[in-house]
Amino acid sequence: MARRRKGLPIHGWINLDKPPGVTSTQAVSRVKRLFNAAKAGHGGTLDPLATGVLPIALGEATKTVAHAMDGEKEYLFTIRFGIETETGDREGKVTADSDARPTDAAIAAVLPRFTGEIDQVPPRFSAIKVDGERAYDLARDGADFDLAPRRVTVLSLALEERPDPDHAVIRCRSGKGVYVRSLARDMARALGTVGHVSRLRRTAVGRFTEGGSISLDNLEAFGHSAPDSGHLLPVETALADIPALALTEAEARRLAQGQAIAALPVASRSPFKDISQGDMVSAMLGDRLVALAEIRGGEIRPLRVLNL
Repeated sequence: MARRRKGLPIHGWINLDKPPGVTSTQAVSRVKRLFNAAKAGHGGTLDPLATGVLPIALGEATKTVAHAMDGEKEYLFTIRFGIETETGDREGKVTADSDARPTDAAIAAVLPRFTGEIDQVPPRFSAIKVDGERAYDLARDGADFDLAPRRVTVLSLALEERPDPDHAVIRCRSGKGVYVRSLARDMARALGTVGHVSRLRRTAVGRFTEGGSISLDNLEAFGHSAPDSGHLLPVETALADIPALALTEAEARRLAQGQAIAALPVASRSPFKDISQGDMVSAMLGDRLVALAEIRGGEIRPLRVLNL
Protein backbone atom coordinates (compact mmCIF):
# COMPACT_ATOMS: atom_id res chain seq x y z
CA MET A 1 0.00 0.00 0.00
CA ALA A 2 1.12 3.56 -0.73
CA ARG A 3 2.13 5.48 2.38
CA ARG A 4 -0.40 8.13 3.30
CA ARG A 5 0.94 11.67 3.10
CA LYS A 6 0.96 13.52 6.42
CA GLY A 7 -0.50 16.99 6.69
CA LEU A 8 -3.46 18.89 5.32
CA PRO A 9 -4.36 19.62 1.66
CA ILE A 10 -3.53 23.33 1.84
CA HIS A 11 -2.97 24.99 -1.54
CA GLY A 12 -1.43 28.38 -2.31
CA TRP A 13 1.65 30.58 -2.01
CA ILE A 14 3.38 32.32 0.87
CA ASN A 15 5.42 35.37 -0.16
CA LEU A 16 8.10 34.97 2.49
CA ASP A 17 10.76 37.52 3.40
CA LYS A 18 13.57 35.08 4.22
CA PRO A 19 15.83 36.14 7.10
CA PRO A 20 19.63 35.78 7.00
CA GLY A 21 21.21 32.60 8.35
CA VAL A 22 18.36 30.36 7.24
CA THR A 23 18.60 28.10 4.19
CA SER A 24 15.76 28.07 1.67
CA THR A 25 15.06 24.42 2.59
CA GLN A 26 14.85 25.31 6.29
CA ALA A 27 12.46 28.17 5.51
CA VAL A 28 10.21 25.83 3.49
CA SER A 29 10.21 23.27 6.34
CA ARG A 30 9.21 25.89 8.92
CA VAL A 31 6.36 27.23 6.77
CA LYS A 32 5.19 23.71 5.92
CA ARG A 33 5.13 22.79 9.60
CA LEU A 34 3.37 26.04 10.53
CA PHE A 35 0.56 25.38 8.04
CA ASN A 36 0.60 21.62 8.66
CA ALA A 37 0.70 21.30 4.86
CA ALA A 38 1.11 17.94 3.17
CA LYS A 39 3.38 19.31 0.47
CA ALA A 40 5.66 22.32 0.03
CA GLY A 41 8.38 23.72 -2.21
CA HIS A 42 9.98 27.04 -3.12
CA GLY A 43 10.28 29.24 -6.19
CA GLY A 44 14.02 29.81 -6.38
CA THR A 45 16.83 29.19 -3.89
CA LEU A 46 18.35 32.01 -1.84
CA ASP A 47 21.78 31.59 -0.24
CA PRO A 48 21.71 31.33 3.59
CA LEU A 49 23.30 34.80 3.93
CA ALA A 50 20.76 36.37 1.56
CA THR A 51 17.45 37.89 2.57
CA GLY A 52 14.27 38.78 0.76
CA VAL A 53 11.57 37.32 -1.41
CA LEU A 54 11.30 33.53 -1.26
CA PRO A 55 7.96 32.36 -2.69
CA ILE A 56 6.89 29.16 -0.93
CA ALA A 57 4.37 26.87 -2.63
CA LEU A 58 1.97 24.71 -0.63
CA GLY A 59 -0.03 21.77 -1.97
CA GLU A 60 -1.06 22.04 -5.62
CA ALA A 61 0.85 25.32 -5.96
CA THR A 62 4.01 23.18 -6.12
CA LYS A 63 2.91 22.26 -9.66
CA THR A 64 3.47 25.89 -10.68
CA VAL A 65 6.93 26.24 -9.09
CA ALA A 66 8.78 25.83 -12.39
CA HIS A 67 6.87 28.79 -13.85
CA ALA A 68 7.61 30.92 -10.77
CA MET A 69 11.32 30.13 -11.03
CA ASP A 70 11.32 31.19 -14.69
CA GLY A 71 10.02 34.64 -13.75
CA GLU A 72 11.99 37.87 -13.73
CA LYS A 73 13.96 38.53 -10.53
CA GLU A 74 15.29 41.67 -8.90
CA TYR A 75 18.21 41.90 -6.46
CA LEU A 76 19.91 44.59 -4.43
CA PHE A 77 23.47 43.55 -3.64
CA THR A 78 26.60 45.12 -2.20
CA ILE A 79 30.02 44.45 -3.68
CA ARG A 80 32.92 44.61 -1.24
CA PHE A 81 35.94 45.62 -3.32
CA GLY A 82 39.49 44.51 -2.54
CA ILE A 83 38.75 40.99 -1.31
CA GLU A 84 37.80 37.90 -3.32
CA THR A 85 36.65 34.75 -1.51
CA GLU A 86 36.30 31.11 -2.50
CA THR A 87 32.52 31.25 -2.02
CA GLY A 88 31.94 34.67 -3.57
CA ASP A 89 30.44 36.00 -0.33
CA ARG A 90 31.73 37.14 3.04
CA GLU A 91 31.69 33.61 4.53
CA GLY A 92 34.41 32.17 2.33
CA LYS A 93 38.17 31.99 2.71
CA VAL A 94 40.04 34.92 1.13
CA THR A 95 41.64 33.87 -2.17
CA ALA A 96 42.82 37.25 -3.52
CA ASP A 97 43.13 40.87 -2.46
CA SER A 98 43.77 44.22 -4.09
CA ASP A 99 44.34 47.82 -3.08
CA ALA A 100 42.60 49.12 -6.22
CA ARG A 101 39.22 50.81 -5.78
CA PRO A 102 37.08 51.82 -8.78
CA THR A 103 35.49 55.24 -9.17
CA ASP A 104 31.74 55.71 -9.48
CA ALA A 105 32.23 56.61 -13.13
CA ALA A 106 34.21 53.41 -13.79
CA ILE A 107 31.49 51.29 -12.17
CA ALA A 108 28.75 52.96 -14.22
CA ALA A 109 30.82 52.50 -17.39
CA VAL A 110 31.33 48.75 -16.86
CA LEU A 111 27.68 47.88 -16.16
CA PRO A 112 26.64 47.68 -19.85
CA ARG A 113 29.24 44.92 -20.37
CA PHE A 114 27.26 42.74 -17.96
CA THR A 115 23.80 43.60 -19.27
CA GLY A 116 21.92 41.53 -21.84
CA GLU A 117 22.83 37.94 -22.72
CA ILE A 118 26.17 37.11 -21.11
CA ASP A 119 28.28 34.00 -20.53
CA GLN A 120 28.70 33.44 -16.80
CA VAL A 121 30.79 30.87 -14.93
CA PRO A 122 28.85 29.81 -11.80
CA PRO A 123 30.57 29.93 -8.39
CA ARG A 124 32.39 26.77 -7.38
CA PHE A 125 30.29 26.80 -4.24
CA SER A 126 26.93 26.28 -5.99
CA ALA A 127 24.32 23.52 -6.31
CA ILE A 128 25.24 22.74 -9.92
CA LYS A 129 26.01 19.06 -10.45
CA VAL A 130 29.37 17.88 -11.76
CA ASP A 131 29.39 14.18 -12.69
CA GLY A 132 26.46 13.62 -10.33
CA GLU A 133 28.00 15.53 -7.41
CA ARG A 134 27.06 19.00 -6.15
CA ALA A 135 29.75 21.55 -6.93
CA TYR A 136 29.76 22.86 -3.34
CA ASP A 137 30.49 19.33 -2.01
CA LEU A 138 33.39 18.94 -4.43
CA ALA A 139 34.68 22.41 -3.53
CA ARG A 140 34.55 21.65 0.20
CA ASP A 141 36.52 18.45 -0.43
CA GLY A 142 39.18 20.40 -2.31
CA ALA A 143 38.48 18.65 -5.62
CA ASP A 144 39.97 20.01 -8.84
CA PHE A 145 37.14 20.78 -11.28
CA ASP A 146 35.93 23.45 -13.65
CA LEU A 147 32.42 24.72 -14.29
CA ALA A 148 31.43 25.54 -17.85
CA PRO A 149 30.09 29.03 -18.58
CA ARG A 150 26.32 29.31 -19.00
CA ARG A 151 24.33 31.74 -21.11
CA VAL A 152 22.16 33.92 -18.86
CA THR A 153 20.23 37.16 -19.24
CA VAL A 154 20.76 40.28 -17.14
CA LEU A 155 17.95 42.72 -17.90
CA SER A 156 19.37 45.79 -16.16
CA LEU A 157 22.06 46.94 -13.75
CA ALA A 158 22.23 50.24 -11.89
CA LEU A 159 24.60 51.75 -9.33
CA GLU A 160 22.26 52.62 -6.45
CA GLU A 161 24.67 53.82 -3.78
CA ARG A 162 28.36 54.19 -2.95
CA PRO A 163 28.60 54.19 0.86
CA ASP A 164 32.42 54.32 0.78
CA PRO A 165 35.30 53.41 -1.57
CA ASP A 166 35.19 49.75 -0.46
CA HIS A 167 31.51 49.19 -1.27
CA ALA A 168 29.02 49.67 -4.10
CA VAL A 169 25.30 48.85 -3.99
CA ILE A 170 23.95 47.50 -7.29
CA ARG A 171 20.35 46.88 -8.37
CA CYS A 172 19.96 43.99 -10.78
CA ARG A 173 17.00 42.70 -12.79
CA SER A 174 17.58 39.32 -14.35
CA GLY A 175 16.16 36.19 -15.88
CA LYS A 176 16.62 32.77 -14.33
CA GLY A 177 19.97 31.19 -13.60
CA VAL A 178 21.98 34.35 -12.87
CA TYR A 179 24.43 34.02 -9.98
CA VAL A 180 24.88 37.37 -8.26
CA ARG A 181 28.08 36.14 -6.62
CA SER A 182 29.56 35.50 -10.08
CA LEU A 183 28.32 38.87 -11.28
CA ALA A 184 30.06 40.67 -8.41
CA ARG A 185 33.26 38.66 -8.92
CA ASP A 186 33.39 39.34 -12.67
CA MET A 187 32.48 43.03 -12.37
CA ALA A 188 35.21 43.60 -9.80
CA ARG A 189 37.79 41.88 -12.00
CA ALA A 190 36.68 43.96 -15.01
CA LEU A 191 37.24 47.05 -12.87
CA GLY A 192 40.86 46.07 -12.21
CA THR A 193 40.33 44.80 -8.69
CA VAL A 194 38.65 41.88 -6.90
CA GLY A 195 35.46 41.66 -4.90
CA HIS A 196 32.72 39.61 -3.29
CA VAL A 197 29.08 39.99 -2.27
CA SER A 198 28.86 41.31 1.27
CA ARG A 199 25.06 41.76 1.27
CA LEU A 200 22.34 40.33 -0.95
CA ARG A 201 18.60 40.96 -0.90
CA ARG A 202 16.09 39.68 -3.45
CA THR A 203 13.31 42.21 -3.88
CA ALA A 204 11.11 40.43 -6.45
CA VAL A 205 10.41 37.08 -8.10
CA GLY A 206 7.86 37.55 -10.88
CA ARG A 207 4.69 38.91 -9.26
CA PHE A 208 6.00 38.23 -5.74
CA THR A 209 7.45 41.50 -4.44
CA GLU A 210 9.19 42.77 -1.33
CA GLY A 211 6.24 45.03 -0.47
CA GLY A 212 3.82 42.11 -0.32
CA SER A 213 6.05 39.76 1.66
CA ILE A 214 5.86 38.70 5.32
CA SER A 215 8.79 37.91 7.58
CA LEU A 216 9.22 34.42 8.99
CA ASP A 217 9.00 35.77 12.55
CA ASN A 218 5.72 37.58 11.85
CA LEU A 219 4.26 34.55 10.12
CA GLU A 220 5.25 32.24 12.97
CA ALA A 221 3.71 34.70 15.46
CA PHE A 222 0.29 33.66 14.12
CA GLY A 223 0.93 30.14 15.39
CA HIS A 224 -1.89 27.70 14.59
CA SER A 225 -3.97 30.50 13.05
CA ALA A 226 -1.40 31.09 10.27
CA PRO A 227 -3.61 29.43 7.61
CA ASP A 228 -6.35 31.97 8.41
CA SER A 229 -4.03 34.99 8.61
CA GLY A 230 -4.74 36.15 5.06
CA HIS A 231 -1.17 35.54 3.88
CA LEU A 232 -1.95 32.41 1.84
CA LEU A 233 -2.10 33.61 -1.76
CA PRO A 234 -4.01 31.81 -4.55
CA VAL A 235 -2.26 29.16 -6.61
CA GLU A 236 -2.73 31.37 -9.70
CA THR A 237 -0.53 34.12 -8.20
CA ALA A 238 2.55 32.66 -9.89
CA LEU A 239 0.71 32.56 -13.22
CA ALA A 240 -0.47 36.16 -13.36
CA ASP A 241 1.65 36.89 -16.43
CA ILE A 242 0.20 34.17 -18.69
CA PRO A 243 -3.23 34.18 -20.43
CA ALA A 244 -6.15 32.66 -18.53
CA LEU A 245 -8.65 30.83 -20.73
CA ALA A 246 -12.23 30.16 -19.59
CA LEU A 247 -13.48 26.58 -19.91
CA THR A 248 -16.89 24.99 -19.97
CA GLU A 249 -17.66 22.17 -17.51
CA ALA A 250 -17.15 19.59 -20.26
CA GLU A 251 -13.82 21.08 -21.35
CA ALA A 252 -12.59 21.28 -17.77
CA ARG A 253 -13.53 17.65 -17.19
CA ARG A 254 -11.55 16.49 -20.24
CA LEU A 255 -8.45 18.50 -19.29
CA ALA A 256 -8.67 17.23 -15.70
CA GLN A 257 -8.56 13.70 -17.11
CA GLY A 258 -5.38 14.55 -19.01
CA GLN A 259 -7.06 14.83 -22.41
CA ALA A 260 -6.50 17.61 -24.95
CA ILE A 261 -9.35 19.84 -26.10
CA ALA A 262 -9.85 21.90 -29.26
CA ALA A 263 -8.26 25.33 -28.95
CA LEU A 264 -10.51 27.29 -31.34
CA PRO A 265 -13.77 27.22 -29.30
CA VAL A 266 -11.89 28.24 -26.12
CA ALA A 267 -9.85 30.94 -27.88
CA SER A 268 -12.99 32.41 -29.45
CA ARG A 269 -14.26 33.20 -25.94
CA SER A 270 -10.95 34.74 -24.87
CA PRO A 271 -9.95 38.43 -24.98
CA PHE A 272 -6.37 37.33 -25.73
CA LYS A 273 -5.97 37.50 -29.51
CA ASP A 274 -2.21 36.95 -29.75
CA ILE A 275 -2.00 33.41 -28.35
CA SER A 276 0.13 31.23 -30.60
CA GLN A 277 1.68 27.78 -30.90
CA GLY A 278 3.77 26.77 -27.90
CA ASP A 279 2.27 29.35 -25.55
CA MET A 280 1.50 28.34 -21.97
CA VAL A 281 -1.97 29.20 -20.63
CA SER A 282 -3.95 28.88 -17.41
CA ALA A 283 -7.07 26.81 -18.07
CA MET A 284 -9.78 28.08 -15.71
CA LEU A 285 -13.26 26.92 -14.74
CA GLY A 286 -14.68 30.06 -13.19
CA ASP A 287 -12.17 31.03 -10.47
CA ARG A 288 -10.67 27.53 -10.27
CA LEU A 289 -7.40 26.68 -11.96
CA VAL A 290 -7.88 23.37 -13.75
CA ALA A 291 -4.54 22.97 -15.47
CA LEU A 292 -1.40 24.55 -16.78
CA ALA A 293 -1.66 23.85 -20.49
CA GLU A 294 0.08 24.45 -23.80
CA ILE A 295 -1.29 25.43 -27.20
CA ARG A 296 -0.08 22.81 -29.66
CA GLY A 297 -1.39 21.58 -33.01
CA GLY A 298 -4.75 23.35 -32.68
CA GLU A 299 -5.29 21.85 -29.24
CA ILE A 300 -4.99 22.85 -25.61
CA ARG A 301 -2.89 20.13 -24.05
CA PRO A 302 -2.61 19.80 -20.25
CA LEU A 303 0.92 19.98 -18.84
CA ARG A 304 0.06 19.92 -15.14
CA VAL A 305 -3.44 19.11 -13.88
CA LEU A 306 -4.35 20.68 -10.55
CA ASN A 307 -6.67 19.07 -8.04
CA LEU A 308 -8.18 22.06 -6.28
